[in-house]
Amino acid sequence: MAIGPWQIIIVLAILLLLFGPSRLPNLGKSIGQAIRGFKKGISEDEIDVTDGRKEIDQDEKQNEEKKS
Repeated sequence: MAIGPWQIIIVLAILLLLFGPSRLPNLGKSIGQAIRGFKKGISEDEIDVTDGRKEIDQDEKQNEEKKS
């Protein structure tokens, strides 16, 4: 089931009634920025959180050795 042009027109009319013509451009802009940020986050290399954990483990071991 595809979305037809009448359904899009109805959704846009409801959005216009809810948010008004002055807030609609700002709403579109913030949604666009959120989508761009999400796509950028997905396309970037994955962050390796294990490196940070290794550093914490090493610091804990050093602190234990100092206590002994």
